[in-house]
Amino acid sequence: MNYSKEVENMCVVKKGVDHGPAPIPEEGKWVKAKEIKDISGFTHGIGWCAPQQGCCKLTLNVKDGIIEEALVETIGCSGMTHSAAMAGEILVGKTILEALNTDLVCDAINTAMRELFLQIVYGRSQSAFSEGGLAIGAGLEDLGKGHRSQVGTIYSSKLKGPRYLELAEGYITEVGLDSDNQIIGYKYVNLGKMMDGIKKGVDLMEAIEKASGTYGRFDEAVKKIDPRQE
Repeated sequence: MNYSKEVENMCVVKKGVDHGPAPIPEEGKWVKAKEIKDISGFTHGIGWCAPQQGCCKLTLNVKDGIIEEALVETIGCSGMTHSAAMAGEILVGKTILEALNTDLVCDAINTAMRELFLQIVYGRSQSAFSEGGLAIGAGLEDLGKGHRSQVGTIYSSKLKGPRYLELAEGYITEVGLDSDNQIIGYKYVNLGKMMDGIKKGVDLMEAIEKASGTYGRFDEAVKKIDPRQE
């Protein structure tokens, strides 16, 4: 190690108290993290690319510094979906430091990794106060039985007003309006449940019907429109 002349000419002053790092909450314990293997936690983070054309929600389950589980959800950019597929293969099995310094192809996913790293190493994870943390598989539970992300897609114009296209319940097939042409409910198809039925051999139209439902006062609507065509 090289030292400047100014430092070499200084006298030695001994350091007094050394209490180490402040403890952070991790999976129901207080941990003084000194190495990567000291870090555990389950958490989420959001990332975006420089032109802000799309964003990524990244979920990681870290045990003893190693990423054991990853859930990558993207929206807004077609290329990002392929990057997400690559990130899903790249991330698991790496330490969080390796993952932070790995090219995850898409800037939005890289940014999400950065945000997660900050949360985890500062003890701000979702499982900070959960004894033993969350089991591997907790990421899938975020998606529910249909294994689809929670998606909301709404389009609006000043001239024609809002169009509900997809919400947490599913793909919107009809929007219900009252006598003042205000939205009071909608009909939807849960695509995850629909595809589960089709895979089991259920007839297409029957699968759609079984996966359909309504929200709000849809049955009271005086007018029902297809949000994609009307």
